[in-house]
Amino acid sequence: MWTELERLLNRLTTNLKSVFYVPVLVFLLAPFGGAVMAQNSQQINLAQVAQSSTNPSTNTSTNSSANPSANNASSQQPSSGLPSQTPLGSIPESRVTSSSSSLSSAPKIAIVLNSGSATVSRIDMQNRSVIDEFHVGKEPHHLMMMPDQKNLIVANAAGDNLVVLDAATGLKGATIPKIIDPYHIAYSPNKKWFVVAGNRLDRVDLYQVNNGEIMQPPKIFKIPKTPSHITFTSDSKTAFVTLQDSNQLVAIDLEKQVELWKMPVGKMPAGVWMTPGDRYLLIGMTGEDHVAVIDWKNQRLMKTIKTGRGAHNFRPLGDSRHIFITNRVDSTISKIDMDTLEKVLDIKGLPAGPDCMDITPDQKELWVTFRFSKKVGIINLTNHRLEKTIKVSNSPHGVFFTPSASWQ
Repeated sequence: MWTELERLLNRLTTNLKSVFYVPVLVFLLAPFGGAVMAQNSQQINLAQVAQSSTNPSTNTSTNSSANPSANNASSQQPSSGLPSQTPLGSIPESRVTSSSSSLSSAPKIAIVLNSGSATVSRIDMQNRSVIDEFHVGKEPHHLMMMPDQKNLIVANAAGDNLVVLDAATGLKGATIPKIIDPYHIAYSPNKKWFVVAGNRLDRVDLYQVNNGEIMQPPKIFKIPKTPSHITFTSDSKTAFVTLQDSNQLVAIDLEKQVELWKMPVGKMPAGVWMTPGDRYLLIGMTGEDHVAVIDWKNQRLMKTIKTGRGAHNFRPLGDSRHIFITNRVDSTISKIDMDTLEKVLDIKGLPAGPDCMDITPDQKELWVTFRFSKKVGIINLTNHRLEKTIKVSNSPHGVFFTPSASWQ
């Protein structure tokens, strides 16, 4: 049902960009749905999953000739076997690049999560065209590199699982079950903790990671309402999570596994980022028109940086100084100087609903998903103009490629 509502609201958003609440409603509907799976005491060995997903000699997939990375997992990482995870089409071998070759050259494959279609689109970055699309799981919203720097995990929020993809090719490997409501996910900088923000179920789950294993069961924090995005201090002692529907930020002590404090920050806080040197937290206010600068050590609002309505998600340029934020309602992207805490410029003339971003390693191209437009865009960072849009499927959210610009 939510897909039909989102389709209607997407059309309204395109025609009524000046109306604030329509795209916000779409955003709130996105994490809806799915059943709650019970916890168990199983240990999930991510290192073993990563090895199995990139070893073609152990492949038992029905699509083995086209997908050398899609291997069955070990007994600790069983594949879900759901029909929705069957590829929609064959994957051309000529398009596939190995992780090792890609990591030493320019990125070749862009991976896009289509939350509303429960699919992944793979895009040929040179030809700027979609190679194929395949099912990945219910409501894939965010994705991130695993500690091995070779594999990617996709968080299926309503599917209560993670799916492993080859980071360079986007080819699908194992399914990691019983990770409950993974809307946003993050490893601590020291890779000893894995944190899940359960947007739908109002919970934050804290998993210990031991020698590549996500240790079950997690420590569960019931933190109303609507946990959204996650970041950490550089020493991996503290995690911060935005709470969209209670307009707060929560801090969690990772070692002691206790909630430290909550503080109000503004309407519908979403993306959160720690500035260099752990000085301040930047928070995108999706319910307002600015980025909040938080002195987290003293729990106070330092200032606001006006960017645009629906300020939502961050991606650093890679120079340890500048960061971009998408403004989903105004359909703009702003660039912020993290030293001066001032806006540098706005990128305008974009399709509806810019959301997640990634940047090429030469810092010349910014790739962005347009959540309300079923498109991915490529922005030239020399002149800050939109060069190309590529049609994908419903509600494109996360975007990723490797190598990419540093996340600094």
